[in-house]
Amino acid sequence: MKIVYLKGFAVGLLTALLSLLFLFAVQTDESKQQQEFETYYKVYSVSMPDRLVFAGEPLPILDFDIQERLDRELLTNIYWQSQTILLIKRTARYFPVIEPILAKNGIPDDFKYLALAESGLQHVVSPAGATGFWQLLDNTARNYGLEINNEVDERYHLEKSTQAACDYFKEAYQVFKNWSLVAASYNMGIEGVRKQVAHQRVNSYYDLFLNTETSRYVFRILALKEICSTPKKYGFNIISNHLYKPIQRTTMKLSTSYVDLINLCNEIGITYKNLKLYNPWLRQRSLNIPSGKSYILDLPIEVKQNPSLQFVNDTLYR
Repeated sequence: MKIVYLKGFAVGLLTALLSLLFLFAVQTDESKQQQEFETYYKVYSVSMPDRLVFAGEPLPILDFDIQERLDRELLTNIYWQSQTILLIKRTARYFPVIEPILAKNGIPDDFKYLALAESGLQHVVSPAGATGFWQLLDNTARNYGLEINNEVDERYHLEKSTQAACDYFKEAYQVFKNWSLVAASYNMGIEGVRKQVAHQRVNSYYDLFLNTETSRYVFRILALKEICSTPKKYGFNIISNHLYKPIQRTTMKLSTSYVDLINLCNEIGITYKNLKLYNPWLRQRSLNIPSGKSYILDLPIEVKQNPSLQFVNDTLYR
C-alpha cells in the first residue's frame, strides 16, 4: 500500500513539474514573441504637411478640424499599402492622358486626383450606377454629350469621359467661383452644395458642415495628391520600371453600317480580349453604325506591323 502511495505521489509530482515546465516554455515563447513584436513591428503616426494646396487654393492647415480630417485620409491611404501602390502605378499610365485634356479646358491639374479618388483609375460601377474613371451617372453623362446605348457606353471612353467631366467642372465653377466647392459638388451635386452655401452663409468648402461622405471627399483628393506627389515621404518606394507604362496605340476608323467585332479582330490579327482592353466603351460583340456616323477604335501598335493592312496617317480605315 505504501509503495502504491509513493508511486502515485511520484506520478503526481512529475505531472506537476511537466506542467510547470510547459507553462514556463509557453510564457517564455510569448515573452520572446512580444519582445520581437515591439522591436521589429513599427507603425507610425504622420506629421501634417506644412502647406497643402488644392487647385491653387491653400488648405487652412492650422485649423484643428482640418488637420484631423486630413490626418484620417492620409492614414487610411498610407496604411492600405497594397491599394495605394496600385494607385501610384496606375497614375503613370493614365495621368498622361488626363492631364492635357484638363489643361486644354482650363481645369486645374489637381482634378486628376479627383478621378483617382472616384474610381482608382478603373472602370468600376458603383451601386448607384455611376460608371467609369469619372463615375458618371447615366443622365449626367448624356447631358454632357456622351453616347450610351446597348452597344456603346462612352463613360468607359477615357478621353471622352474626361472631356465630359471638364464640362461639368466649368459649369460648376461658373456657379461657385471656387475650385474646392466645384470638387465637393462633384460628390454632392451643384444644387446640393449651392443650398448648403446659401443656408450656412459661407463660401468656403472648409467652413461648411456637410454629410460625412462630402466632408471627407476633398480631403481624400488632397491626401492622394500628397502621397502620389511625394511617395517616399510616406514610405512608398516604387521602382520606376514597376510603374504601369502608357499604352502605345494606333487607330481604326469604322464607318460601315454593321461591324461584327469578332470577325474584325480575326481580319486585323488581334484577339477580341485586346480589342476590349483598348476599347472598353464597346459593350457588345457587334456594332451598328448609323448613316453619316463613324467610330474610332484604338488598337495595339503592333497591328501596324501587319503587311496586309494599309494605314493612312497612322489610321486604318474600314
